[in-house]
Formats: sequence, structure tokens, C-alpha cells
Amino acid sequence: MIGAYRMPAEWERHAATWLAWPHNETDWPGKGLMVEWVFVEMARLLHRRERVRLIVADAAERKVARQKLAREGVDLGQVDFHVAPTDRSWTRDFLPSFVVGRRRNLAAVKWQFNGWARYPDWKRDDQAGDDIAELYAERVTRPTHRRHGKAARVVLEGGAIDVDGEGTLLATEQCLLTGPRARNRALGREGTERVFRDELAVTQVLWLPDGIEGDDTSGHIDDFARFVAPGRIVLCQEKNRRDPNHRILARAAERLRGATDAKNRRLEIVPLPMPEPVVFAGQRLPASYANFYIANGVVLVPTFNDPNDLTALGLLRELFPKRDVVGVYCRDLVLGLGTLHCSTQQEPG
Repeated sequence: MIGAYRMPAEWERHAATWLAWPHNETDWPGKGLMVEWVFVEMARLLHRRERVRLIVADAAERKVARQKLAREGVDLGQVDFHVAPTDRSWTRDFLPSFVVGRRRNLAAVKWQFNGWARYPDWKRDDQAGDDIAELYAERVTRPTHRRHGKAARVVLEGGAIDVDGEGTLLATEQCLLTGPRARNRALGREGTERVFRDELAVTQVLWLPDGIEGDDTSGHIDDFARFVAPGRIVLCQEKNRRDPNHRILARAAERLRGATDAKNRRLEIVPLPMPEPVVFAGQRLPASYANFYIANGVVLVPTFNDPNDLTALGLLRELFPKRDVVGVYCRDLVLGLGTLHCSTQQEPG
């Protein structure tokens, strides 16, 4: 049975966008102050179109955030401050997936967050997600499955999935099924698809093989493949055959070629360029234009002072003609191994 609640597409109406004030300096070595201004810029671009709900650690951090937001012209009447300690600022991954009923009533699917099966400091993020689900949703589910004869929480991050709002979902096998850090290996493909059906009203999962180079989440889809409309997906393309992403993205394109969505539509695949590799201290970072965020009336797109910035912005302006498409400089933010989509979570309106 398909669930009574569905996960809307990101381009559907929002009540608010959730951000978390950046504070974990180990994510952005030497760049913390510059990263704060990236979050201020996101709030500035969003607050005239929808509410901004900002998670802060305590009253002192709230005071700092208020001062910096006001300095950039953000109407603080459009900002709700939620006090909760967090480990990091990637709200996409530790906040719930908000879903809506037939009357647009708000519910929340609170997945288990475990630090991407990689980092030991995740419990404050997970608790903040739980608290916000209980405060803002009229109904909260916490999916479980049987593991070794016992009930276990389903582990998932918001960046691991992308939906079209009409029953189709994108994900990678590496992240959820087959990789060394696969979140729910015991669930398998059939069990994972059943959870998506029951919790998000998804009836068709499009599985791509692997995530891109530099991605510490082990295969998040929002770094390289995104729905931009029903039946239409932007997929990153790497033309340099010596770049490891060339093979990864070519395999993804091959997988999507000829695929159909939940409405039995053949998919239109729109190639999106990649920036030149961004490397810090010898480490490849997951810089990608696909980590954009679609809000009410605006699309925020990560840029990297790269020649392909203008190409990516122009392509997305063609795909979103009724929204402003705005570049946000993210060469500092990506040091934390994520950019705009990772830093935001939409609350449907």
C-alpha cells in the first residue's frame, strides 16, 4: 500500500528553509568567518521569498547570527531562531524528510542519522532532527526494519535521495546498497524500495551506480543528478577522460538512458558541466553545480570562480525560467565537503 503522505518535489511551495549556523571549525580549516558569510548570503537571498528557520547552538550564537544577518539587510522578522546544539551544519542530512498529506498537512519522516557511517560525532545532529520533527510536524514516523532478529532504525540522509514529487526517486547503489559504508545493506534493494513506498509514496526508484570523487558521504545523489521537473533530470558530465568522474558519470548516463519514471515517461537527461577539480591540501573536494537549492522564486547555485560557472548558471536559467537563478560563491564552503543543497532543508508549505 502506498503511504498517505508523499514527499513533494523541491520546486513545490515551501513554508520555510532550514539552515544551521556554521560552527564546526574542523570542517573549514581557516575559513570559518568566510563560511559564516555564505550562510548570511543564503538567508539574504531566501528571506524575501520564504521564512528562514535558523538553528543556533545557544543564546550567544543567536546574538552573533542576528547581528550579521541584520548587517546584510535580512529582515529578522522573517527569521525563526531554533536553539539546539548540533555537530555540523548539514541540515539536509540530519533533519527529517518533510512529507505532506492530501490537504498539505505536514508530517515528518525522521530517519536515523549516524554521521554518514563515517564520523563519530553525530548524536547532537540526530537529536536536533528529532526535536524539530516533533515541534513542526503533526505526525512523525521513524522507520525500522529487522536486523539480526531485532528492530533497527532505517539510516538515511536527505542528500542521498532526490524526488520528482510524482512517485519517482533517485539514489545510488553505493550509498544505500552495495558500498563499504552502505547505510542499510541488510534491507537490500527490495526492502529499501518498500520503505520509500511506505514513507514517501515512491513507486519507482532509479538506481545509479556510484557517487562522485571527493564525496565523503559515499554516494550522495545531490552532488551529480537532480530532478528539475517531472520527467527531466540534470546529470553532471565530465568531458576530461582522465578525470575519475568521467567514467562515474558516463555509467550514470548509461543507466538513465531509456529509463522511465513512475508515470511511465521516458526521461529527458540534460547534461550539466562540472567545474575544474577543486583540491585542498591534496584532497579532492566534491565541487559540483548539481548541489543547487530550489526555493520559492529562486534557485541558489554554487559557483567556484571557474570558467564553467556562467555555463551552468545559463543552463539552469533556461530550466527555471520563472525563478531567479543566483550564483553563490562556494569555494570556501566546499572545504567542508558540501555546498548549498547540503546546507538547506525545505519545509513544504
